Amino acid sequence: MEKKIAGTETAEGLPEPLLLIILDGMGLYKGRTEGYPGNAIDLAEPAILSKLLNKEKIVLSLKAHGTAVGLPSDEDQGNSEVGHNAMGAGRIFAQGALLVNEAIADNRIFQSSAWRKLMDNSRNHGTPVHFIGLVSDGNVHSNVAHLMELLAQCDREGIEKAFVHGLLDGRDVPPLSALRYFAELEDYLWSVRRRAMEQGKKRRYCVASGGGRMVVTMDRYEADWSIVERGYNAHVLGEGPLFPDSLTAIRKLRQSSLADDQNLPPFVIHDESKTEQPCATIDDNHGVVLFNFRGDRALEISRAFVEDDFRGFTRKRRPRVVFAGMVQYDSDTTMPPLYLVEPPAFKNTLSEYLASKGVTQYALSETQKFGHVTYFWNGNNSAKFDEKLEVWEEIPSDRISFDKKPAMKAKEIADRAIEALRSRRYRFLRINFPNGDMVGHTGSLPAAVEAVKAVDDALGRIIAATDELGATVIVTADHGNCEQMIAVDSKTGEPQQGPGGAYKVMTSHSLNPVPFIIHGPQAERFNINKRATNPGLANIASTILTLLGLEKPPEYLDSLIISVE
Repeated sequence: MEKKIAGTETAEGLPEPLLLIILDGMGLYKGRTEGYPGNAIDLAEPAILSKLLNKEKIVLSLKAHGTAVGLPSDEDQGNSEVGHNAMGAGRIFAQGALLVNEAIADNRIFQSSAWRKLMDNSRNHGTPVHFIGLVSDGNVHSNVAHLMELLAQCDREGIEKAFVHGLLDGRDVPPLSALRYFAELEDYLWSVRRRAMEQGKKRRYCVASGGGRMVVTMDRYEADWSIVERGYNAHVLGEGPLFPDSLTAIRKLRQSSLADDQNLPPFVIHDESKTEQPCATIDDNHGVVLFNFRGDRALEISRAFVEDDFRGFTRKRRPRVVFAGMVQYDSDTTMPPLYLVEPPAFKNTLSEYLASKGVTQYALSETQKFGHVTYFWNGNNSAKFDEKLEVWEEIPSDRISFDKKPAMKAKEIADRAIEALRSRRYRFLRINFPNGDMVGHTGSLPAAVEAVKAVDDALGRIIAATDELGATVIVTADHGNCEQMIAVDSKTGEPQQGPGGAYKVMTSHSLNPVPFIIHGPQAERFNINKRATNPGLANIASTILTLLGLEKPPEYLDSLIISVE
């Protein structure tokens, strides 16, 4: 007797499993130049993906950036956080930069209990406020404009000392752009000091420490705690090579390390009069604000400040501070307890809705994107909605620069996915291949080509297994990246030349749409829903429900497909 998949008794839809495959960072290049040389997907010539794009009945391109995923404008790149939020929530919420922009615009950020506690603490103890975060306008993890607004409010409220522990980006912005952002920040801090001096006030607003985001402070999913430890020691203890200012530090470290911005080692700014001592350390009764708004790379450094039973690394000293995040990065663990901006209220996400219908679910990725198919997919919630119905599986990522092993864990993900499909335990499965994003961020085009090939091989194996089982597959992506790895001129669309005549590398996400493909024996039952205007990632949840034979909640965006009458 054929084994029945749990959940089928509550819904009439596809009789076999439905699998969602997210090709992280693999968009559809929409440039104006023929023969664009920076498209790793085209260069890889992926046979399986190409066949799906060219042969399937249901093939769409979906918007995966800007307003379609809750960001302020269509000039804002999508990212894995907001992409998985949108897919899992089924509608669009104000996200990240837009959420903080609104809180600053109506002044509620400065009326929050967290901000008031920070200001009162600083005034009562005569102590500084420290700001830790990514100094760029990438709008993925942070925006330097938010930092300046926070500093300006400190100045208005009479806070005499404020220090910035700034992290270099080079990932969501050009790889060698840090001098621009830190020059703007240094100029701003100088203007605060100058204005205060003219008014007879005391202000000491300075950069105190920093480093590249991929080696300092911003680890995620506990992949490498040493990254957080280096940042903690630089920010809190003032440990690291000493420099007179951040611009000198960046220039000198670029020369000595030959690294781009995201990989620069930690640095510390020394005291003006004592060149052997840091200008600022973080001590008892100080205030600390983590001004990043994205959760995945903010959780670990938050825990290092907040947790009494912290085990990520041995803290040489643990100052008792008032610590606040820009937002609460994990609502399930309430980390951090104190935060400046209330997060969007994600209710009735797809996982929660499916659990209420008794549908068994499976989520899989390697460490680098495991949180995206769980935490972000579930609306910034790290807990399952029903332990009996949901299974999550994580494959540990290698601790290595991903251009050195571009296949990452694609084979292992395919192995586990096929095993889960054949178990017939799950009605809905979702998996993420991180390669296009993680390898794309390294800026190595040859490595990105190999990454795409590895993913395509894995995709071919999974498609063969689903065909054997009669399952249905959705193939999509959360944003673009590896399809556009050479910068293009915004006016002409031509590839930009970099130093020495080589092309200018692009390591950030793109503004390109992403593919949406349905493959399987039931695909002929559906047509594209032309009423779903300007389709984006948030339309995917309703589409999944259509395939499963379930009604969508009224707040969800329209399904991308309709039944053939």
